[in-house]
Amino acid sequence: MGLPEQPTALPPHGAHLPDSGDRPLVVLVDAPSVLERRLIDRWLAGMSSANGRRVETVPVESEQLASRLTRGDNALLVPVRLVWEPAGPAPEKTLLRLLDAVTRRSKLRDRARAARAQPRRDGREIRHRIVVGRPATARELLVRHRRERMGTNTEDFVRFVAQQAKLALDRAERSVLGNRSKVPREVSDQIVGGAHFAREVRRLAEETGRSESDVAAEAEKDLQSLVAAMDPTAVDMFSGVLRPMHERAWEVHADTSGLEPLRELNAEHALVFLPSHRSYTDPFVLAEVLRENDFPRNHVLGGNNLRIWGLEALARRSGIIFIRRSFGKDAVYKAVVREYFSWLAAKRFNLEWYMEGGRSRTGKLRPAKYGLLSDVAHAVETRRTSDVYLVPVSIMHDQLQEVHQMAAEQTGTAKTPEGLRWLAGYARAQRRPVGALHVSFGEPLSLRQALSTAGDPALERTPDDIDGDSTDASARRLALQKTAFEVFVRINRVTPVTPIALAALALLGVRDRALTLSQVRRVLEPVLDYAEARKLPHTGVESLRTNGGVAEALLALRQEKVVSAYTDGTEPVFSVEPGHHIVAAFYRNSAIHHFVNRAIVELSVLEVDDAEEGREALAAGFTHALALRDLLKYEFFFPDKETFRNELTTELSLIDPDWTERDRPVTRTKEILLASPFLCAHRVLRSFVDAQWLFAERLAAWETARPVEESELFDDCSAVGQQLLLQGRLHGPEALSRELFASALRLAGNRGLVEVPTPASAADVDAARAELAVRRRAFADEIRAVVGRVVRIDETDARNRQESTGVRP
Repeated sequence: MGLPEQPTALPPHGAHLPDSGDRPLVVLVDAPSVLERRLIDRWLAGMSSANGRRVETVPVESEQLASRLTRGDNALLVPVRLVWEPAGPAPEKTLLRLLDAVTRRSKLRDRARAARAQPRRDGREIRHRIVVGRPATARELLVRHRRERMGTNTEDFVRFVAQQAKLALDRAERSVLGNRSKVPREVSDQIVGGAHFAREVRRLAEETGRSESDVAAEAEKDLQSLVAAMDPTAVDMFSGVLRPMHERAWEVHADTSGLEPLRELNAEHALVFLPSHRSYTDPFVLAEVLRENDFPRNHVLGGNNLRIWGLEALARRSGIIFIRRSFGKDAVYKAVVREYFSWLAAKRFNLEWYMEGGRSRTGKLRPAKYGLLSDVAHAVETRRTSDVYLVPVSIMHDQLQEVHQMAAEQTGTAKTPEGLRWLAGYARAQRRPVGALHVSFGEPLSLRQALSTAGDPALERTPDDIDGDSTDASARRLALQKTAFEVFVRINRVTPVTPIALAALALLGVRDRALTLSQVRRVLEPVLDYAEARKLPHTGVESLRTNGGVAEALLALRQEKVVSAYTDGTEPVFSVEPGHHIVAAFYRNSAIHHFVNRAIVELSVLEVDDAEEGREALAAGFTHALALRDLLKYEFFFPDKETFRNELTTELSLIDPDWTERDRPVTRTKEILLASPFLCAHRVLRSFVDAQWLFAERLAAWETARPVEESELFDDCSAVGQQLLLQGRLHGPEALSRELFASALRLAGNRGLVEVPTPASAADVDAARAELAVRRRAFADEIRAVVGRVVRIDETDARNRQESTGVRP
């Protein structure tokens, strides 16, 4: 055949045949090619002669297997496979790497073709190892088959044994090729043939009044549309095709210190990676980081909108699961998704999706969507797996190519639909370097523990009655919501502060005035002192203590047309480019979560009555802080109330270390606060409370007899907001964001201010409308009071800056 007669044999990686005792020893050989079978037979002959034992061999996929399993002698079944391994590093050129992937890891039946192709291409020696999978007796497998597949069909049992043999060999193969070779095999057959699937089909048939065969056919069709093949060849090809979309744009920096604990957890449990999402390239970047650290490929969930012709098939074979963006009313599809996720979790295959539901257009985390989390939780609640660990991941970009488009979408511009033309344009834009990209892994979260702490009643129910009554279903939704919030809190904790984020923070805080390099540096010095005191994660913000570091950050923003510079005077001055305040706010918002608690403390201290002292002042301040927390709960992610209280006390100690002294007057703490060189409430919260106040005012002006139309109300907010901006009654254009209006609408809906409450009788309709109008006005007045406190902080900070740095308000 022209193949090497005997490729170099490596030590068999500890491979040996187990002692079968008095049982017959049957080796299940997985060898697609004649050469591989010949090499395995040669190795088995050596093992047999060394141990003096007779070994019976059976191809893992053959009619012989069926006849062997029906003998009834409870033989010990041992799966064996040969693994090809090239010696030395692979060529560095992209094309050769791609060819290497295609030839070495192809799913073609004749793997020996790879052995022939590689020496001819690059002269490397071809080596092989024998791997032995975990053995099992025929009786053990029969018991498992009856338990998992709920059947006694002999033909299905033979398929089950073949599947289990290949799964055991896959695990053994990963000890040679690394975890990146972990792939699921024959997924649909395993799920459809399982007892859980059959039980779901019966349940759905009973609920819908359809026949089981009809439901099963629809479920199998839905499953086929979901299952990702995870072909290693396709994975390498897909990565090679899409790598240029991030390779040139960013220099990737990954904090891999959090990966070793994940590796240990992954040995026993499936991991669900939940990254922040700002760019289309995020999945490819994370995949590269995990690949370089020998983690198995994640099953990545993507919306159907990303099914791009020409790439869809390759993407599906690379582990991309295309899923409907909404399927709440399709009970069969929902059950199939839940069953697929449960199977993946039970088999310890890792998942990845973006809980924000899409890219952040504001720079900070978007509201969490936890429907998919519910499907993974089902695997834990029904005891399909003992636990799943959620992995918070922060992906932070110094700059983004698409940020201007996202800013335009905030003001109402239609989103460009994805497709081949869009992809080509996006790829061209990514050729220009724009700085660094930072990947950080947060503390993993046990899903079982998180749900238990949050009071998920489903953990206590039987697997057949997981949904329970409506009260339990509501409690379960709340537990999932709390779990999602905790994931986002952990993402924020490891998201670093960048020099560009702080430069944007400085310029947006002085409204439309331009600053010199020295003035920007002086504005930033107290911010840097605060970041140092808090030990915040960062990417070299200490450079901002020098004019050179400030100039570098401003130059990067200037290149992205976010900052303009006037250079014809005595020295250059810098300001936010007119019309690009929302873009500047995007970069500022990427780090804003680190300063929210400080801003809340500032506003709460101002609200405490001067007559209160000691414990009374503390209690009053925390009450005001909780009110602000409730006002901002759709903009930021806060931990539980006890943790929140502890974080606020830490912030207060940074302002006034002696505030805990008995009977200390609150006026003294206020004096220290207002004299502080670092005040941030106006820099952090002004655009958010301005947007809320604008929305609340327009909602109060909306006729209660008229249903609220979201798009129409947002258009009204934008139009009136532009007027207020021209009048100087809004701080900046970044408040005119439909994303911020949407958060304000959710807040109003949560408080029952959108729809007229259903009256007891028709005669009470006018009274209900009048009462709604009063509550809407009170809502606007509440936010106006908060805006007033923010303005006071702004004016105080401006006065302090003018006195100490010459930076005027």
